[in-house]
This record gives sequence, structure tokens and C-alpha cells, in this order.
Amino acid sequence: MFSLNNLVPIPLSDQIGSSEIWGTTFAFDASIRYFIEAPSGKGKTTFQHILYGLRKDYTGEVRIDALGGTFQLKELTLEQWSDIRQRELSVIFQDLRLFLDQTALENIQLKNQLTNHQTEATILEMATQLGVENLLGKKCGEMSYGQRQRIAIIRALCQPFRFLIMDEPFSHLDKNNIEKCCALISQECKKQAAGYAIASLEERYFFDYDKEVKI
Repeated sequence: MFSLNNLVPIPLSDQIGSSEIWGTTFAFDASIRYFIEAPSGKGKTTFQHILYGLRKDYTGEVRIDALGGTFQLKELTLEQWSDIRQRELSVIFQDLRLFLDQTALENIQLKNQLTNHQTEATILEMATQLGVENLLGKKCGEMSYGQRQRIAIIRALCQPFRFLIMDEPFSHLDKNNIEKCCALISQECKKQAAGYAIASLEERYFFDYDKEVKI
């Protein structure tokens, strides 16, 4: 789905060491499950923000196969990005980006109603699977960070996608809840025949990866 050619983020240009991503030629296949091992300070969040179109402060080239064609990320219009983010590319941000003054269900439905991808019954099933079904009517600002993480995961799965980007999505969860989240994510990716890339310092969680990459 993504083709990288000599990609280097400008803020990190003097810190790039040995990497399989920065300053190389690399491709991410939309059907492959990637583990990205990213030591602190090596730009894992920067990298995922580049793929999602939130940062353009880089040299080199990134191309995406989407919307029936191949495009350079920097040349995509806001309308094209909107279509890609609604139907082809989903993300779980490290900082979650939930609306804290809205309820968990309202946050989820803001995403889901763009495509009506999941039914309310399915959303309730996912919330039950992650143990947050009793929080759907609660404002996100009144929840713990771990509870918010589970809501953000459900939100990311309430859209069609070919590829899922995850940036330290389980940082405030215990082993039992991480395992439940991994099971739900794997289930939804399998249902959509979608791949994913998850960045972590070293923890590999409960996923079966096809490929491991060092940033």
C-alpha cells in the first residue's frame, strides 16, 4: 500500500542510524502484518503520522496505492485524504485523539456514521469483548487512560480499511486486556482481509506477524 524511497524526516535527519525504513527503499503491502521495532527517539510516531498524511516535513518520496491509483502523499488533496481515511486507512493514535467532552459511544459513532460500517449491536459486542460496555454512555474525559485506549481501538475498527496503523496502542493496559484487544483487532483485520503495522519499543504483544522491521 505504501512505497518509500529515501524517506528521511527533516527533524531527525542528523540522527538517522541503521534503519530498514529511513533513507532506504521499502514497501508496505496492504495484506501483510508488520511489527515495527522502534527504540525511543527514532521517530516511530513521526513515521506513522507521515503515512497518515499528518506530516510533510520530510525528504524523499512516499507513494500510496489507493482510490484506484498510485499517488505521492504530498500531492493528495484534502478530499482525497478524506476518502482514504474513511475507507482504506485506519489508525490508532498514541495520544488517542478522542473528544473528551463527548461520550465513548459518541466518539465511536463520529467515525462509524461516515460509512455506517458497523451496526450498534456489533459496536456493543466489541465493547463487551473489551470490557467497556458499561462505559459507552460515559464521557471520555471521566475515564482512565486505559479505558480510553479501548474506546479508541473500537473507534478505529468502525470503518472499512485495507491497512491499520497502530502506535503503542496498549501502553496503559494489563496483559489480560492487551490479549483481548489483540484478538478483536486480529478478528476485524481478518474480516476485511486487511494488514497492519504496529510500532512498539520491543513488546510484540499477541499478534502473529508476517514481517518484522526496525525503524
